[in-house]
Amino acid sequence: MPDAVMLFAAGFGTRMRALTQDRPKPLVQVAGRPLIDHAMALVVDYGAHTVVANAHYKADQIVQHFAESDVHVSVEHPDILDTGGGLKAALPMLDADPVFTMNTDAVWYGPNPLRVLADAWRDDMSALLLCIPKAQAVGHIGSGDIDIAGDGRVSWGTGTIYSGVQIIRKDCVSDVAENVFSLKAVWEDLVNQDALHAVAYPGRWCDVGHPEGIACAEAMLVDADV
Repeated sequence: MPDAVMLFAAGFGTRMRALTQDRPKPLVQVAGRPLIDHAMALVVDYGAHTVVANAHYKADQIVQHFAESDVHVSVEHPDILDTGGGLKAALPMLDADPVFTMNTDAVWYGPNPLRVLADAWRDDMSALLLCIPKAQAVGHIGSGDIDIAGDGRVSWGTGTIYSGVQIIRKDCVSDVAENVFSLKAVWEDLVNQDALHAVAYPGRWCDVGHPEGIACAEAMLVDADV
């Protein structure tokens, strides 16, 4: 089972506008705590042995946030490395294979998404994405990204939304020659090999990558508790 988690926390948060002028997006508050702490609660519940967060924009705040914890911070300097490059740079800190990667701009209600993925993982897979049926996505702007076939293989489409959580083998990124690249490029190669898989999440998920998502997430959590 995957035993290490990479938290993506390096982005500029440009869609958050004024909210990220003085802090990185993962430290924006939702329901009384920073977004990245919502993600960390899931990581702790899952019980991952190793956790790494990357940082670039206002990186000192991410470093300080985790100063009293066991979370390792991979600071990207002078340039931001994008998702694939960020994961590649952090590989020496991630002492497991495969690894989880997790965006930190979402809030979840339902079973732990890491456990849902771990339960669906097979040793013959290269990468497994967790996707959200559109009816279960809150605050999401835009259409879906991914169609999932009956055998779990992925093609590009509009059926489901990528949640920002996956399991991926290290060599999928370590073998890439570039140091700055998106995970989308890795997935493109896997799709061409008919080797990218996905599973649907059974609960609800809120996209908090834009300001309106904060209120949507807080309303989702309140409704879920009723």
